[in-house]
Amino acid sequence: MADDKISKEWDKASGSWADYVRGGKDFYRNEMHGKAFFRLLGKVHGKRVLDLACGEGYNSRLLARRGACVAAVDFSEKMIELAKHLEQKEKLGINYLVSDATNLKELSSNQFDIVCCLMALMDIECYQKAICSVARVLKEGGRFIFSITHPCFEYGDITADGRKIGDWKYDEADDKWIYESSTYFENLELKDYWNMERLLKPFVTSSFHRTLSDYSQALFKSKLLIQRLIEPKPTAKAILEHPGMRKHSVIPHSLVIEAIKMKPK
Repeated sequence: MADDKISKEWDKASGSWADYVRGGKDFYRNEMHGKAFFRLLGKVHGKRVLDLACGEGYNSRLLARRGACVAAVDFSEKMIELAKHLEQKEKLGINYLVSDATNLKELSSNQFDIVCCLMALMDIECYQKAICSVARVLKEGGRFIFSITHPCFEYGDITADGRKIGDWKYDEADDKWIYESSTYFENLELKDYWNMERLLKPFVTSSFHRTLSDYSQALFKSKLLIQRLIEPKPTAKAILEHPGMRKHSVIPHSLVIEAIKMKPK
């Protein structure tokens, strides 16, 4: 299965990834989509929260510090090892588990007030099954809040046959960024090349391009009703400090969605 392959990719990347997020080097998380995510999330004190595809636990720790009772799962054993190691030091009460998002068999049904998944659903091959599992473990009226790279404006990733899914061009005459894509309606497996200078070492992971309709239909089939949607923009401060983010004040980089578990008919 692709998910087994992908978990091994993240096992291999775990050390570099942990340094990246723990060292404050993930500017897009810190200055744009992460802030929008937590604004939409709101107060979590006393809530039972599941952090789905938690990685090395960055967001799990933020949730716990805000007073949530947190369980966190990831399919990468190395990521969970890193998360547990830090939990031994900080003792935030987070329950970390190695688990497959497509079944969450370690977790009982109807137990969480909120399920969070920050910038990871596009990395899960069987996303419909993962969304179905989210619906199972949520309480009635519970919230599923997730962020993804914006499907309409993905760029830089390479398809299996070597095509770019999309790309940016800068028009000097008009001083504006232009986005071009010819693959939006295709379902594609992509290769993400993480090679920024601020990484300890580069790595490669896989992700999957789907349309907005694909995601909305999967939510609908699992009786998760979209309630709110945000397309984050960088702040003026973020653009000043990280000029490469300027283009995302024109065309969005990511998408944050809140869906509610509805009563069964």
